[in-house]
Amino acid sequence: MKKYDLYTVKKILSFMKNKVHYLVFALLCAIVSVLSSLYVTVLTGNAIDFMISQGNVDFEKIIFTITKILIMVALSSSMQWIMNLFTNSVAFSTINEIRNAAFSNIQHVPVGFIDSTGNGDITNRMTADAEFISDGLIMGFTQLFQGIVTIISTLVFMLTIDFKITLIVVVATPVSLLVASFIAKSTFNMFKKQTEIRGDMSSFIEEMITNQKVVDAFGYEKKSIERFAKINEELKKTSIKATFFSSLTNPSTRFVNGLVYTSVGVIGALSAINGNMSIGNLSCFLSYANQYMKPFNEISGVFAELQSAFACARRVFEIIDAKKEIECDNNVLPEHIKGDVNIENVYFSYNKETKLIENFNLDVKSGQKIAIVGPTGCGKTTLINLLMRFYDVDCGKILLDGTDITSVTRDNMRSSYAMVLQETWLKTGTIKENISYGTKNATDDMIISAAKKAYAHSFIERLPDGYDTIISDDTTNISQGQKQLLCIARAMISTPSILILDEATSNIDTRTEKLIQNAFNTMMQGRTSFVVAHRLSTIKNADTIIVMRDGKIIETGNHESLLKDKGAYFSLYNSQFAH
Repeated sequence: MKKYDLYTVKKILSFMKNKVHYLVFALLCAIVSVLSSLYVTVLTGNAIDFMISQGNVDFEKIIFTITKILIMVALSSSMQWIMNLFTNSVAFSTINEIRNAAFSNIQHVPVGFIDSTGNGDITNRMTADAEFISDGLIMGFTQLFQGIVTIISTLVFMLTIDFKITLIVVVATPVSLLVASFIAKSTFNMFKKQTEIRGDMSSFIEEMITNQKVVDAFGYEKKSIERFAKINEELKKTSIKATFFSSLTNPSTRFVNGLVYTSVGVIGALSAINGNMSIGNLSCFLSYANQYMKPFNEISGVFAELQSAFACARRVFEIIDAKKEIECDNNVLPEHIKGDVNIENVYFSYNKETKLIENFNLDVKSGQKIAIVGPTGCGKTTLINLLMRFYDVDCGKILLDGTDITSVTRDNMRSSYAMVLQETWLKTGTIKENISYGTKNATDDMIISAAKKAYAHSFIERLPDGYDTIISDDTTNISQGQKQLLCIARAMISTPSILILDEATSNIDTRTEKLIQNAFNTMMQGRTSFVVAHRLSTIKNADTIIVMRDGKIIETGNHESLLKDKGAYFSLYNSQFAH
């Protein structure tokens, strides 16, 4: 077994360690079920011997034997049913823990991991791939338990009937296993590729459906269909190959087993003719030989199924094993932060081959309003990402009230921030729940007050259920601008020391924007504020405006001084307001 297969098996078993007792019970049930079923074969052979010759039929013994057969069949069936309950419970509980572990780790991995992995692919791993693991476990437990017990039991029974013929069956066993093993190894890579393409398809579907309006607006429907058809065709070809090769396992092993069964039948018949065994024993031996080889057919099918399950499991475990954000246990930030921010000699780039921010320095005093402007791609949002520790600096440090932000936990640090982004995000729930999102023990009065400050109260009151109206990120019962107002209210309900606004009013009409700016100005009083803005009219009253280009500060000053300098800010301002 390859290292990554062995690792996958160990990882799956680690999630099952608390369920060993269920597996033991399942194994015991399998033993009772198989032995009961095999004893039926003995009883059948006896019944045959009770009526082997004309006029010599022992009806009393036959009826008694049939009664025992019915009891054994009922016992075998009930034990198999109970075994399935145990194995299904283990499989579903295990996959439940795997999903929980994957989702839990997603909450703690670096933002870079999420950014570099398609959302649809992550969703597919935690849903479809996890389901394949569950199916593989159920089949594996059921077939393996019964198969192993059947092989051992039938072997013992055959040895008690005829030792020499049993050896013929045993010698042929490795041939069947080699055939199954060879095919299983060949199918793993195909199943692995199949799961990867399925993840790509999920990502593409999510991307197109989420942005269907953009697709329609730019007439991209035809190309979208063509791209989907290409991915779908690739998935079809890979799936056909994987299914074809995996389906070879069962007929191949059946062919080998058929040859063995025929050989046993011929040799056993000759032995019976010579008087070395009874017809009933021959019937039993043929039945046992068939039952002995049957699990190898089933187990070979299980191997093919497990190859698909292992390929899916590896993708899920990539999420579980993704390194978490490095945290420090030293919570040294005081309860009330003044808001002094010092950025010292910071270097950062998303791609190490492409430089972005180099030797960046900035000193911000408590209560100052800092506006950040510059062309697209200059590093404005990246600076915000670093301030929020969505990414950590490559070199240098960022100090909050003189404390390096990497020396405290992110939760502790971020509790001092409130943030409103250009892209709105609302969770599925009531408006009340969305406004109070992240704020513990928020009262109704606090929620309504925040909504009024964000000028959202009036439109909320007009909704059918007011603050109890159910909304989501893709809801259509409120506009994009109203979603932004709710996001602003969500920031206003907290009492942050530092406020970050990244194009926070980009989806709001001009009249409402002025009202929101007044609310922001009130909210910014006594708080350090970082404002990323494209509309320069919104930052005229900023204490300091920094102009960025290529990850560097090229100008600093207030609105009037920068206009007098007639530099980059002057050009940006005139491009928006000059007629």
